[in-house]
Amino acid sequence: MRIVRDGMRTITDLIAPVMLRFLQLWLPSRSKSDSGALGERFAAEWLRQKRGFAVVVENWRSPRDRRQEIDLVCRDEGVLVFVEVKTRSAGALVPGYHAVDQRKKRVLRLAIESYLAGLREKPVTFRFDVVEVSFPPAGKTASAEPEVLHFENVPLFSKYFRS
Repeated sequence: MRIVRDGMRTITDLIAPVMLRFLQLWLPSRSKSDSGALGERFAAEWLRQKRGFAVVVENWRSPRDRRQEIDLVCRDEGVLVFVEVKTRSAGALVPGYHAVDQRKKRVLRLAIESYLAGLREKPVTFRFDVVEVSFPPAGKTASAEPEVLHFENVPLFSKYFRS
């Protein structure tokens, strides 16, 4: 609501455009869940097209513990691949690979063990990959493609682990 007194502008009229511009510049245009889901869909499509993976399951959750989630379960020829997707903005301070810390690895290890326990036929080999999707800044053109980094066979299990 605008209040005009004798043709003079109020303080709200002066500050509102500046605050709007500030918020547009400093707040991300997408919410975390929106950009994370968008990154996971983009990573799944990228793995299909560029790497020839077959996506088996997207966003698998353990029936016993809903906190245990695997972003993508894929097949790369005869290997079952568990993929953690990390979505970042182009200038992120912490790369997606390093965002998968020991705590996250522990949760992923439990989720993967739970997934493997539910399979009738156990895979001969499996591995863990991290895919980092970096979206260009909001000010860039809409045609700019996200950058994808694929880290294969990230250490997650001990070499003596058996499913």
